[in-house]
Amino acid sequence: MNSFFRKKLGSVDGSGKKLEGILKKINSSFLLCVILVLWIAFSSFYIVNADEQGVVKRFGKYSRTENPGIHLKFPWPIEAVQKPKVTKVQRIEIGFRTVDPGPPASYREVPHESLMLTGDLNIVKSEFIVQYRIKNARDYLFNVKDVDMVIRDAAESAKRQVVGDKEIDYVLTIGKAEVQEEVRELLQRILDSYKSGVHIVAVQLQDVEPPRPVIGAFKDVASAKEDRDRFINQAEAYRNEIIPRAKGEAKKLLNEAEAYKVEKINRAQGEAQRFIKILDETKKAETITRERLYLETMESVFLNMDKFIVDSKSRSSFNIINLRGDLMNFLLEREKESEE
Repeated sequence: MNSFFRKKLGSVDGSGKKLEGILKKINSSFLLCVILVLWIAFSSFYIVNADEQGVVKRFGKYSRTENPGIHLKFPWPIEAVQKPKVTKVQRIEIGFRTVDPGPPASYREVPHESLMLTGDLNIVKSEFIVQYRIKNARDYLFNVKDVDMVIRDAAESAKRQVVGDKEIDYVLTIGKAEVQEEVRELLQRILDSYKSGVHIVAVQLQDVEPPRPVIGAFKDVASAKEDRDRFINQAEAYRNEIIPRAKGEAKKLLNEAEAYKVEKINRAQGEAQRFIKILDETKKAETITRERLYLETMESVFLNMDKFIVDSKSRSSFNIINLRGDLMNFLLEREKESEE
């Protein structure tokens, strides 16, 4: 085709060089158009994955945020897109750095991040991990220059503030969970004030212990406090066992005393009523009662004894009465005479 145009044009003006130049320009323009079309086609379409958000910049300025899927934009350099992973949980180490994940893992300590003062002016070494994810891609990309550095500095500041309000015994023993939660909440408030677009998932304390030169003394103190708590718990358990038992015994004695009191009162009232009734009957036949009491008394006194009645005026032995056999007859006769 080129030779055909060359012949035709060459026949018109008699020059083949001019035609060659035109053809070169046509080929260059066609190639440029193809490249331009391909560039527009490939730079105008982009895909945002399920774990990402597409942040579109127009001439370097924020334009819009796109959700996962296929999207269209102006070609570069008019518009560009960044796709941060918003579901990925990232971590920052404070107080130490992982040198080799292993196994076995090896770490490097960072003392200026881990050493801090507690509320009772003791030094404690605290290493922890901050886990976070992106909650606002626009803020994450445009409001903070170095997100990891900002989170590290803010986390260290929040931890020093929280630990600085606690006593060392609380931090080393039962306060770990509370310290973690307080640091997480304070760190989230700080980052929200920066509009960093970051959500703090968790703050995990790794090691909380005294510095190595004094760790032996702290362990001795901790052991003594554990013994103290154990003795206190044993005493509390003994008290909880003895007091209810003593209260039960006291209640039992009170109930027994009440029952004894009621019994004695009822018996005394019964005896009093019986005595009153006997007294009333006695008043009806006072003479007979007196005689009967006398005879019953004499019977009990002279029982099982040899008894004789002697008339001092008469010296005859026939006047001696043997009371062993005749006593009851004698008493009955006296009782009949009294009744008459």
